[in-house]
Amino acid sequence: MDAAVNATTISATNVEALERDLIARIDASADDAALEAVRVEALGKQGVVSGLMRTLGQMSPDERQVMGPKLNRLRDLVAEAIAVRKAAFAEAALEAKLRAEAVDVTLPAPRAYQGAIHPISRVMEEMALIFGEMGFTLEEGPDIETDFNNFTALNFPEKHPARDMHDTFFFHPGADGARKLLRTHTSPVQVRTMLKQRPPIRMICQGRTYRKDSDATHTPMFHQTEGLVIDEKTTMADLKGVLMAFVKAYFEVDTVEVRFRPHFFPFTEPSAEMDVRCDRSGGQIRIGQGDDWLEILGCGMVHPNVIRNCGLDPEKYQGYAFGMGVDRLAGLKYGMPDLRDYFAADVRWLRHYGFSPYLLPGLAQGIAS
Repeated sequence: MDAAVNATTISATNVEALERDLIARIDASADDAALEAVRVEALGKQGVVSGLMRTLGQMSPDERQVMGPKLNRLRDLVAEAIAVRKAAFAEAALEAKLRAEAVDVTLPAPRAYQGAIHPISRVMEEMALIFGEMGFTLEEGPDIETDFNNFTALNFPEKHPARDMHDTFFFHPGADGARKLLRTHTSPVQVRTMLKQRPPIRMICQGRTYRKDSDATHTPMFHQTEGLVIDEKTTMADLKGVLMAFVKAYFEVDTVEVRFRPHFFPFTEPSAEMDVRCDRSGGQIRIGQGDDWLEILGCGMVHPNVIRNCGLDPEKYQGYAFGMGVDRLAGLKYGMPDLRDYFAADVRWLRHYGFSPYLLPGLAQGIAS
């Protein structure tokens, strides 16, 4: 095709021949790329049909009256033929895709794996349910905390090892020189609750905590559940009763034997670690039987300095607190030996240990039902 056709050479015969040639080339296009090449050659800015349309301005009025309709018709016919051919390509491509993706509905449906609840989320729900039945409310706090909430208010001395850089994730100092940090326990939520709420207080808090430690039984990020009761009359006997009730409900045993060993925590006095009787034979740990002991949590009566630091009168109010590692208790109950696997993002692990989202924990049907 010659785009140099001008007003002196163009004729009806030329237009008809060009029309036949273009339509034939359009019909012979094998794919979208070939069709696009014909479109550009015919209707593009430098295309032959576009060139012919520009010659109309050089014609006399009589010539223009004859050739104008013919060239407009040529342009419209070519454009329509290209559109029809393009639609045919699209329809053929769709049919090919449908054939390739055809499914025999008479065959058994493939087993599609659905999402599962992570054991940590499940265990935190179980704990919240158990303590909720005992009248504890659930409080929350931020992962990034102040030194006051995380250490000072909780009676940590200035030179306590937990304040060292090798134990705690500190941020760079602010304009005032103070450093924020990733909380090392969920106890700051207890501080925040005492600062904003007057006793009686009966709450638990759950969430992520961070320490520089990593092995089979420690991870840099882990989860805790802590509890706090502040009132005018609370005793170690109340604390013992609550924790024994929790252990029986969580491990789903009828009886449980516990012992409290003296310990030290800056924020409680007296402080204790609670052990439960268990059986370690056969590579498993069974709670509520056997001759062994297993430490599962720390607890104690809230230190008067903590109560005072939170704006309360330790002469009037007293209370108890306890804390436990969610990851460790989840492993004890559901047999997960390595805490690092919790955060490995291995779908196979989650398929094995995960819980159906349709089975929610409940005291009536059993916590782990």
